[in-house]
Amino acid sequence: MYENKTDDLPVKAVLACVDVGEFDAETSIAELAELAKTANAEVVGEIIQKKSSYDPATCMGAGRLEELKDQLSALEAELVIFDHELTGIQVRNIENILDVRVIDRTTLILDIFAQRARTKEGKLQVELAQQKYRLPRLTGMGTSLSRLGGGIGTRGPGETKLETDKRHIRRRIEYLEDSLKELEKHRNFTRSRRKKDGVLCAAIVGYTNVGKSTLMNALTDAGVLAENKLFATLDITSRSIELPDGRSIMLIDTVGLIRRLPHNLVEAFKSTLEEAAVSDIILNVQDISSPEREEQAEVTEKLLSELGCDGIPVINVMNKADAALNLDTVFEDDKNVIISARHHDGFDRLLQCIMKNLPETAKRMKLLIPYDKTAFINSIRSEGKIFSEEYTECGTLIDALVDIKLVKEALKYTKS
Repeated sequence: MYENKTDDLPVKAVLACVDVGEFDAETSIAELAELAKTANAEVVGEIIQKKSSYDPATCMGAGRLEELKDQLSALEAELVIFDHELTGIQVRNIENILDVRVIDRTTLILDIFAQRARTKEGKLQVELAQQKYRLPRLTGMGTSLSRLGGGIGTRGPGETKLETDKRHIRRRIEYLEDSLKELEKHRNFTRSRRKKDGVLCAAIVGYTNVGKSTLMNALTDAGVLAENKLFATLDITSRSIELPDGRSIMLIDTVGLIRRLPHNLVEAFKSTLEEAAVSDIILNVQDISSPEREEQAEVTEKLLSELGCDGIPVINVMNKADAALNLDTVFEDDKNVIISARHHDGFDRLLQCIMKNLPETAKRMKLLIPYDKTAFINSIRSEGKIFSEEYTECGTLIDALVDIKLVKEALKYTKS
């Protein structure tokens, strides 16, 4: 039987994919390699088999598995990562043939999320997704669940070992769902309070590793971890910035997206992802230097549509201009802006675009208000913001951000 290494040492892994025409196998396995690297695996080989359909018992054909077994021995690999979701029976059968640990794409992604979660809510969401994924796979996995945890695919905030029965997992799922409902109540209260207070919100969304955290840090000095790794950050961050017209807006970072993001993970993180659905504007950050930018953007747009974000203004923020080879074919307008978050380039245009696409909630105005209308100045101050105030012979001259419901009254006192 195989042994698990400690989490500190990179584990040698071979990637496996069965190409039945559902997706671009070459592109997907390249992304799987990045995921494996993020999870502290050293990818030493890969195998792709073209088939008309998946083998119900072993996913990959038995002949190719025998070839893979010889390859594992030659490469001294201890882990095989399949670029598919495997059933419990498939995992057991493949492990019996290969005599090494076998995990699938979803288990790998869940493992990365388990490493990255820092807040209480993040840890609960990850464990909920893990437990829901394990539950239907208990049948058929046999003794593979009795092995002690350790290594990629076994860590996380859940049980210290995976030998657990369905009743226990169901109880655990109920507990996790109840705990998340309580946290969701708090999140909903915070959202409603922001709406009541007229706080504008911009959700930063996009594919993983496109530079969302770097952008957040550059605009707000948020101090969010930014690494050249998939899912470098997981927990939500929010910071306020001021727009050129004087309005403040809350920037909210969201979890990165990826092709074929596991359904359980989308469900578990729905409350976090729904920040986009209740925002006033969405910043769809893209890596303009990536040859897969358009495909990655489609992944983001599809999920936003599923979350009910249709109708919310979207700005395509094309990041990493400093690494792009050819920008001549990319155009900018009020919905598309090119930036380099690393070098702080293009931020003025970005802020202008945000300002133009936001609903008009306030207007910056210069007003000369007679002294007998001083109460109106107090209304402006309580609902908006006064930048300067000067007393003249004819009244008080102010430069102010006037709430939209007071603009009609303020027009009587406009000062050019």
